[in-house]
Amino acid sequence: MTETDVLIVGAGPTGLTLALQAHDHGARVRIVDRRSGPPRPSRAMIVHPRTMEVLRPLGVTDALLARGDRRPSATLHLGRRAVPAHLTDFALGDTAFPHLLLIRQSDVEAVLLAAAAQRGLAVEWDTAFESYRIDSGSPIVTVRRGWAQAQISAQFLVGADGSTSAVRHRADITSDGAAYPVDVVLADVELDGTVGAASAHVAAGRKGLVFLFPLGEQATWRLLVTVPTVPSGEPFGQIGPPVPREELDRLVDGSGIGVRIAQVAWSSRIRVQHRVAARYRVGPVLLAGDAAHTFSPAGGQGMNTGIQDATNLGWKLALLCAHDVARERLLASYEAERRAVARQTRALTHLLFWVEAGTGLIPSFLRGSMAPLAAPLIPVLLGRRHLIAAGIRVLSQLRWTYRHSPLSGDLERGRPSARGSPCGRVGDRLPDQAVVVDDGRRHLHELTATAGFHVLLQRDAQPLTLDHGLVHTHRVHSWPGRAAIVVRPDGHIGHSGSSPAVEAWLRALGVTSVARRGSAS
Repeated sequence: MTETDVLIVGAGPTGLTLALQAHDHGARVRIVDRRSGPPRPSRAMIVHPRTMEVLRPLGVTDALLARGDRRPSATLHLGRRAVPAHLTDFALGDTAFPHLLLIRQSDVEAVLLAAAAQRGLAVEWDTAFESYRIDSGSPIVTVRRGWAQAQISAQFLVGADGSTSAVRHRADITSDGAAYPVDVVLADVELDGTVGAASAHVAAGRKGLVFLFPLGEQATWRLLVTVPTVPSGEPFGQIGPPVPREELDRLVDGSGIGVRIAQVAWSSRIRVQHRVAARYRVGPVLLAGDAAHTFSPAGGQGMNTGIQDATNLGWKLALLCAHDVARERLLASYEAERRAVARQTRALTHLLFWVEAGTGLIPSFLRGSMAPLAAPLIPVLLGRRHLIAAGIRVLSQLRWTYRHSPLSGDLERGRPSARGSPCGRVGDRLPDQAVVVDDGRRHLHELTATAGFHVLLQRDAQPLTLDHGLVHTHRVHSWPGRAAIVVRPDGHIGHSGSSPAVEAWLRALGVTSVARRGSAS
């Protein structure tokens, strides 16, 4: 029997982010994965602005930017028209990442694995979760490595093991949703024909959309296309059997992009579904990422939502591992905050996927007839930066608020807070405003780009008496007033009020009693 604070099953982007977040806030962490190493090939290829924001305190965003394309462009093939689209300059003035980042999931995982290694966190590959039992309120987990079994005692068990989650199955958590009538075909290919290698290509037709990204892992191009589903016993969301070459040729030849497949390095057919778990927690067992929700691939929401789940949950578990103050409130807040996000995201991606891949008369007509007619209007629409910015805010979850969270208010009296502040209301995401502090003009996200809680003191606010390694204070001279605003580790405003009120809020979370066993990076 070995012990840890948080045992994470699954070493994808969600599990790795959770490990970093929990570790940086003081928890002992172990990560197990039944696979022999990081999976290939990638299924996700976009990181959204809000995801970059929540990853910034983990110290990984520079490495992600170095590996990705922050100025992606695409050519839209609509009938006989080819319309260039530059996906930059979104007029997002309140974030340090006003762009989409085109990057392979494998590159995201490589960056997170490197960050974990720097902290002394090693993934235990070839280690399969088998079962768990609860003993005195804590999970005792049985894992298997080869022929050998072992048991791990933890305060919390988190299933970040994907859409076929063994942890969710063992916890007997159901999910609601359904399978889509289409499958996704992925392939890494080389092409014959004239096509701009610096741009993605998207072709709209009656049968669906065809995507070509210059992000292949075993060849130059990654092909993504939807096709009618076929009966299969393959699990949803997992890499399936290869696709016959003649089917791939037919899909690309009929796209209108004007290229042909020269070589196929790899291909797969993947079943897709949309589901959200009925619960995110059973006692000390929790779900995150695809184990808790699965969406269509439209909008690139899966990996991003999972990473944001992890940054929401990690610091809460770390506090709970060190102290029992506000235990139920902290645990309940995770599901209250993130399950609502998942349900809304599922609705959005379901609509987008209906437009992209729906086989009915209306979506087929929109793609095959209306899209070519609307092609001359696309440059005009792309020039309306405020409209594009509004769409990116929704897609990236920049607009999401936790105003009705169990944590957004007076924790001692259990009352929600309606108090506002110069940077928003309690529960809102902290915008990246420019402010004046002791060392000059800075942006808020730069001030808060380290692990822990950040307290923003207005010009005449009383100093905090609390002295703790997870609490950082900043005097904002450009904000007149006497209030203090505490920013949670995931970048949302936790409380606003007098300095003693903010200290009481932190004490209710057990922050003043946390004995750090890890080092924040």
